[in-house]
Amino acid sequence: MFRPFLRWMLCWLTAAALVPGSGRLAAAEDQLPARPNFVLCMADDQGWGDAGYQGHPVLKTPVLDEMARTGLRFNRFYAAAPVCSPTRGSVLTGRHPNRFACFSWGHTLRPQEVTVAEALRQAGYATGHFGKWHLGSVQAASPVCPGNSGFDHWASSPNFYENDPLFSLGGRVIATRGESSQVTVELALKFIEQCVRRRKPFLAVIWFGNPHTPHMATEELKALYPDQPPRKQNYYGEVTGIDRAMGHLRRRLRQLGVAENTLLWYTSDNGGRAPGSNGPLRGHKGQLWEGGIRVPAIIEWPAVIRSPRQVDIPCGTVDIYPTLLELAGVKLDKQPPLDGESLVPLLQGRRWQRRRGLGFWVFPTRGRPKRSRQILQRLREAQQRGEEPQGADQLDLHAGKRTRTFTAQDAQQGHAAWVEGPWKLHRLPGKKRVRWELYHLERDPAERHNVAVKHPEVVASLRRRLAQWQQSVLDSLNWKDYPPLAP
Repeated sequence: MFRPFLRWMLCWLTAAALVPGSGRLAAAEDQLPARPNFVLCMADDQGWGDAGYQGHPVLKTPVLDEMARTGLRFNRFYAAAPVCSPTRGSVLTGRHPNRFACFSWGHTLRPQEVTVAEALRQAGYATGHFGKWHLGSVQAASPVCPGNSGFDHWASSPNFYENDPLFSLGGRVIATRGESSQVTVELALKFIEQCVRRRKPFLAVIWFGNPHTPHMATEELKALYPDQPPRKQNYYGEVTGIDRAMGHLRRRLRQLGVAENTLLWYTSDNGGRAPGSNGPLRGHKGQLWEGGIRVPAIIEWPAVIRSPRQVDIPCGTVDIYPTLLELAGVKLDKQPPLDGESLVPLLQGRRWQRRRGLGFWVFPTRGRPKRSRQILQRLREAQQRGEEPQGADQLDLHAGKRTRTFTAQDAQQGHAAWVEGPWKLHRLPGKKRVRWELYHLERDPAERHNVAVKHPEVVASLRRRLAQWQQSVLDSLNWKDYPPLAP
């Protein structure tokens, strides 16, 4: 109903690609297992420095530390945006969120976007979403709820959530009991267990609600930090709660016998704010300095990543979509422009460099508040009365419709940046003129020393690339990738 353009956009390689053990991607990649399972985990506001393996002096994250020690650790991994909803949209689409007008928190997908869940589902995967959604309503009638975005099974919250959370289970509100991250993983594991019994490959997207404010750790988790003030006890406790939930997830995958061929990807949606830590990086959540967009990221896949490695090449959330599609043997006939690139060579330990840089752009637009508990409580009460009210979470019926035309002048608004190799160029709008700043991130990850004057040729080159990319984004915004829905 809400995907009228999906049929003509999807064209799959061959039927053999759906059979385990057949449909290899290419001769050079024969060692890759057929149709791996995928588990995508994302914290909410966990800063780059908020893990023991990143050198935090207090935080207890033994599971993340082990994953970083034994898996593939990214040292320069970027959220597509410095706030949550846009980054989550980039995970699902492989595209910068400004392409589909997801400018800030509380903004939605466009229904026309093809998500990783839709693509993998057409390739025979079971798909599930668990935890924070924040890309539209979680009412089943919404065109941008998880169910209408490719997920067969979903237990989702409109935004962040705390302990004993409410979730929308396929559109019906349910109440749960327990520490929020643990509850989220338990819901995902029920889905995974069903997939294992059915011998069906799966995509499980697990988006935690922590450590977003208001920071309300359980007493047990706070007790792990007796020497810290209450504010930090709660924050650190929430991060350790995620770590414990990740440990439970990994143990259960091993018990189910699927850990070997399951790609488990952990990251965060943006940088942190106090009392969180972005390590030595400049800036914080909401900003395009490194502290706002460089985030922790680790991949485990025992069948392929057999020895620990670290990656210093810039990678990001936009790379998740093309990586998973290549591994699943899926190719779209009419793929809209991607900002991400497949990281399959990196997974295999081969030499690889990005073909193009990574663009960032904060379009100056307000966020849209969504209070999960209130939204779901009202919806639950209505459902208990036998009602399904429209507007309980603003069903986002405007999504996917043309509301305005964007012009070249719009590209001059907001902070933008371009990352390419060791360089990062900032475009900073001012009252009278634009200011350009250039940083060599390998020598100066904290972005303290602007070297634009010393390297005018680099500034000129990166300015051209940024301008070309922003024009491409404007084209997408103006519906050149697909037509808008009728008013």
